[in-house]
Amino acid sequence: MPSSTDADAVAAERALADALARSGGTLDGLLRRAAVSAPHRIAVQTGSRAMTFAELDAAADGFAAKLTGLLPRDATPSRPGLPGAVVGVAAALHPAFAVAYYGTVRAGHVCAVINPLQGEEELAYALESAGVQVLVGVADMAEKLQRIRLDLPRLAHVFYLDRPGEHCVPAAGAPAGRSARFDSPVDDPDAVAVLQFTSGTTGRPKAVLLSHRNLVYNAAQVAGVHGLGPDTVTLNHLPTYHPMHLNSAVSAGTTQVLCPDADPTQAVATAARTGATHFYSLPVRLARMAADPRLPTWRMPGVRAILSGGSALAPAAAARLCAGLGVPVIQGYGLAETSPLTHCDRIDRPSAGSVGRPVAGTECRVVDLDTRQPLPAGTPGEVQLRGPQLMAGYLTPDGVQRPFDAEGWFDTGDVGRLDDDGTLFLVDRLKDVFKCDNWLVSPVELERVIMRHPAVTDCMVVDMPHEYRGAVAYALVVTDDEQVGPDEVVAFVNAGLPEYQHLHGIELVREIPRSPNGKARRRDVRTHVHARHGAAHTRRSDHMVTFINKITVNGDIARFEQVLDEISAYMGEQPGFIGRQLYRSRRQPEVFIETVQWADAAAHAKAVQTPGFREQVVKLAGLAVPEHDLYDAVDEHAPLASR
Repeated sequence: MPSSTDADAVAAERALADALARSGGTLDGLLRRAAVSAPHRIAVQTGSRAMTFAELDAAADGFAAKLTGLLPRDATPSRPGLPGAVVGVAAALHPAFAVAYYGTVRAGHVCAVINPLQGEEELAYALESAGVQVLVGVADMAEKLQRIRLDLPRLAHVFYLDRPGEHCVPAAGAPAGRSARFDSPVDDPDAVAVLQFTSGTTGRPKAVLLSHRNLVYNAAQVAGVHGLGPDTVTLNHLPTYHPMHLNSAVSAGTTQVLCPDADPTQAVATAARTGATHFYSLPVRLARMAADPRLPTWRMPGVRAILSGGSALAPAAAARLCAGLGVPVIQGYGLAETSPLTHCDRIDRPSAGSVGRPVAGTECRVVDLDTRQPLPAGTPGEVQLRGPQLMAGYLTPDGVQRPFDAEGWFDTGDVGRLDDDGTLFLVDRLKDVFKCDNWLVSPVELERVIMRHPAVTDCMVVDMPHEYRGAVAYALVVTDDEQVGPDEVVAFVNAGLPEYQHLHGIELVREIPRSPNGKARRRDVRTHVHARHGAAHTRRSDHMVTFINKITVNGDIARFEQVLDEISAYMGEQPGFIGRQLYRSRRQPEVFIETVQWADAAAHAKAVQTPGFREQVVKLAGLAVPEHDLYDAVDEHAPLASR
């Protein structure tokens, strides 16, 4: 269904084309234009510290120049098809993020936006799969990086945003002379500028490639639908910096106020003190604000709208905030693959429970899950999108994957319905991943951690709806030790994970239900768990592969078992490892069968290609002869049974 009338569509396309032309066709051109048109206007402010657009632009020039000293323009790209090397920048809510973000792109490289709150395993995967050569992190990441640094052979340099003077990202408000102008070597709007990660149905993040055109267009789309301009001030009350809010504000010449304090009272006071006109936050924080007894005392006189995004905000919470603060509460919708915004409710006439209509130049339709044919208004189906902000593709080990159909439509994996005016109402998520505090949580990743407990033999993780946090993790666990209780497993798992991935409940069961082909029946388990806790939803199931190794020992058996234990200990630390069993033949004592479960075949393949694995395996030379392969279970099934 088109987003507007033909005349409106033509006007929207013209406005977007003008925005691209004014920026010179590049993302960092947005900042250059703002520095020329409003050099003394504050661009980013935190507390009493501030940077004008001219200062931010000069700092980006300085960062680009110094980055070029580390990564010359003729350096080998991190990945084929990219215009330059990949520089990781931690998305901390700090003005220096903006410097490193635009400076990286201005130097002709690709900026990989990194979540600084993720765990070691996820961080290592992101940095390695993106091919990050230089990382600009935050001090809180230092210990994690130290522990995984040996697993990142491409990572040559690490600097920190919040250690002023260590590198070329200045502190906000610090005296800054005009750096020499640095002109970007990239002039192709379709060149990749930014890499962002999302999560797929298997739980492994996907690297989304966004071009200059994608990001410049979406910056204009966001600025237009949110009503941003030189007279507006946006308050960013997010846990990390999202490029959408940065790009849209720079595109419109709008001042951004960063509020890293999670306390809503501080955010409200900051909004009032700085004259904020737009209050950006997450559903989890807004839900807590709506339930806070201090709500009647809060005042934000200049705020025109509270804007929520990232996941769904309950209509009741939105209504309480609207009544308590006297301003509309607006929701939007988008994906990493769409730069990200595709929909936004109207500030002047919000529609309760919806995410609004498509932004300028964007098309949305709902299709049947089986036939893939467009559905009439009111009928739920999978949401498909098409527009200029749609990504360049996914970065994969084999190149760039472009998952669009012949007409350019993209499957979102979300179920929704449209009304007669084209307003979108989201119904459910097709994928298994869920959001806690706006962070994507993968059941498979949590299951790998649970399986490391010595008493756990099987498990399954599902999401449990939560009033304020969106959802939290809940697990079904099988153990071989009656003395091991739920609290012990929860403590073991949560000790090494960021808070948003923590388990919030465990049910001990005798068996995990699986389909005949070995897949976990996650949909059945979710229905069972939610029914017991007053909520029922459905999700797709997940996948697992088993490595089966037949080993014939032709040397000392005791030495063989010792070496195999060392190899297994090493593999147990690798991403994707779930569990391992060893069996010895009674009739042929020299024959062993080893079974190892992996999250997927790709995780196993990556593990066996590491230098550490090869160093371990060489110890088996002269001791044993292995015969191995990967298998999918085809006939394992058992009903759910509580212990």
